Amino acid sequence: QVQLVESGGGLVQAGGSLRLSCEASGRILRFHTMGWYRQAPGKQRELVAVITDGGSTNYAASVKGRFTISSDNAKRAVYLQMNSLKPEDTAVYYCNIDVALPVGVYWGQGTQVTVSS
Repeated sequence: QVQLVESGGGLVQAGGSLRLSCEASGRILRFHTMGWYRQAPGKQRELVAVITDGGSTNYAASVKGRFTISSDNAKRAVYLQMNSLKPEDTAVYYCNIDVALPVGVYWGQGTQVTVSS
């Protein structure tokens, strides 16, 4: 069973920064992507950023230039550096891993990010 443990959420003023971390444990021989999604109250969960095992990245347009995703494949860890935070970034942020071998998609428990104006 794969488990994801997230950390780093919190309350920050607009313009501030936070860094989210997520580490996966369990049987992961190979993965496609690790990434971050978020869900604000009353809204659907949306992609924030993903990174492939080869290091390619993809970002939501709303965070491009402000957020940076990185990973440590040896640790099966993924990070999200969030700068210039805005109130509209307020949401629960979820870590995700799409495992290639053995096949499976897993989610973390979520960490709250609140940006005050």
